[in-house]
Amino acid sequence: MPRVIGVRFRKAGKIYYFDPATHRVAVGDRVIVETARGLEIGVVITAEKEVAESEVVQPLKKVVRIATEADLRQAEENRRREGDAFEKCQVQINRHGLNMKLVGVEYTFDRSKIIFYFTSEERVDFRELVKDLAAIFKTRIELRQIGVRDEAKMVGGFGPCGRPFCCASFLEEFQPVSIRMAKGQNLSLNPTKISGVCGRLMCCLRFELNAYEEAREEQFSVGEAVVTPDGEGLVEKVNPGKKVILVKLKEAGCVREFPLEEVDRL
Repeated sequence: MPRVIGVRFRKAGKIYYFDPATHRVAVGDRVIVETARGLEIGVVITAEKEVAESEVVQPLKKVVRIATEADLRQAEENRRREGDAFEKCQVQINRHGLNMKLVGVEYTFDRSKIIFYFTSEERVDFRELVKDLAAIFKTRIELRQIGVRDEAKMVGGFGPCGRPFCCASFLEEFQPVSIRMAKGQNLSLNPTKISGVCGRLMCCLRFELNAYEEAREEQFSVGEAVVTPDGEGLVEKVNPGKKVILVKLKEAGCVREFPLEEVDRL
């Protein structure tokens, strides 16, 4: 089995495998690797280990070197240039009157290419824009149209919960999210309540669903007879997230809320 290290090129981005060759690298090291886009600088996320052949995309690229001080300075200079490139590209977009929103700019480490990310609700003919940008920057230009979820991941921000976006913090890849997942968590189906800043269903609806399903299997079901501190009753609703249960009491004839640990089956 091949021995590999895992490298990530951006925060919360996908982890790619590379052959460490003769280099001794540790988690957190910055390394220069060869990719389909040319030389790139990334961070070692997983230490050297053996993986199955099926997990590796062949041919497996090797680590060129551990990043030097000069490499780190070049990476920092690239970040500075990206801000300048963003402003110049926006000027050209306005000049051509294109209906597109520029989201981000990325230099490859060796500066052999500049990638401009944008969103648009329609097909955009940007051929003339590419020509102008190539003339300005004297390098290869790529314009890549992305979706609104990708935009949120790239730009970052805070969700309705007050925490940083999941997609920009730790989710490596987007997974399909459906209304069924919201129903399974007893959430309001009001779009404003279950949609993220990007306008799509919130990613947390998916990765929190398993916890709700597991809790539901272990807990009480609606209509089940139970005993509470206030007497016997039937389960009206269970909230696994808050760990509370609504019970309709037989004697009192009303519905009351109890912590799950205070309720037992008959």
